[in-house]
Amino acid sequence: MTDRPESGEVFGVPYNFERPSLGRMLSSYWQPGEGMLVPKPFGIGYTLNIASWRSWVVLAVVGGLLLQERSGDDLPAETEADDDGPVEVVVDD
Repeated sequence: MTDRPESGEVFGVPYNFERPSLGRMLSSYWQPGEGMLVPKPFGIGYTLNIASWRSWVVLAVVGGLLLQERSGDDLPAETEADDDGPVEVVVDD
């Protein structure tokens, strides 16, 4: 059986299947000076770089959307009051 590399890139997407250590996990999520996305410490693809302010903006937007979804305020009050019942639609051929 041939030895396969445990880390590298396939079609520009990084992968890493080496056994993760605590130091490598922490250092991969906090990389000042890098972009918003950094290679995952284990697995395939990218993850957020918490040292980047852009990541915090993404997390705040996602958190706000989750809060809005769970509160059930997805429709404004004026659109709910406009529902008068069934509407007849006439289509001419």
